[in-house]
Amino acid sequence: MRWKGRRVSENVEDRRGGGRGAKAGGISIIGLIVAFVAWKFFGVDPQQAYQATKQVTSAGATQGAAPTNLTPEQQEASGFVGTVLADTEDTWTPIFKQQGVQYVSPKLVMFSGAIQSGCGSAESAMGPFYCPADQKVYIDTQFFKDMRQQMGISGEQNQSELSAKDEAGDFAQAYVIAHEVGHHVQNLLGISSQVQQARKQANAAQGNQLSVRLELQADCLAGVWANHTQQRTQFLDKGDIEEAMDAAQKIGDDYLQKKARGYAVPDSFTHGTSAQRMQWFNTGMKTGDINSCDTFK
Repeated sequence: MRWKGRRVSENVEDRRGGGRGAKAGGISIIGLIVAFVAWKFFGVDPQQAYQATKQVTSAGATQGAAPTNLTPEQQEASGFVGTVLADTEDTWTPIFKQQGVQYVSPKLVMFSGAIQSGCGSAESAMGPFYCPADQKVYIDTQFFKDMRQQMGISGEQNQSELSAKDEAGDFAQAYVIAHEVGHHVQNLLGISSQVQQARKQANAAQGNQLSVRLELQADCLAGVWANHTQQRTQFLDKGDIEEAMDAAQKIGDDYLQKKARGYAVPDSFTHGTSAQRMQWFNTGMKTGDINSCDTFK
């Protein structure tokens, strides 16, 4: 996948911790220095001064202040994620305009370990997710490495986040981001709220089926993104489509359940089978038409 040299979205909030020398034992070095100066020259209680600097630092992090000491791998991840998000903006803005609707891009929050979202607290183990309450996509880029190592998805096995030298596996990662942005599209179009309302009136099995259809539609919308981005930029390399299909197969409910316990329970599916996920991504990819993504028929 060729992604370098294109526009990078401004709608990325980087809340990751830096990779070198940012903290000592979880305590901000800068905060300690400020507290010492306040005590030495102004007679201020150093503990109070340090607590004040912590509050200012936390406020800056909440506002999305980008860390300044990122490793090369983290910088690479920032550029990649920002470029893919920009591609989704360049895809959905004209599609919405054709339907007489304005597209409002989601924010994409990069974090490390855990974070507080508009939908509550979240940890990286949850994987990437979209929160409709604050209209933000959340992703810990460590997930990309885990996706390769734990799921065996195509690409280098020992990369740290994203490798500047080897871009194998990056289209599968872009597919994941485009899928989450697909949930944002569903939210803007009112599809998500309709499904939520329908689930309230359904039993557990029916509710799971509605969740499956919603997730499969997001897969199809990710395919629409891939189609339009390819037409606009010719960004795909040989093997990229197979890479995305490999990813879709290995995050299917049946595949994951069989891998975890040796058998699948269809009534508990929430995202669809491997075959369904591959089918709907391929549908969006081939047609490039949002109208082809009606998984609720």
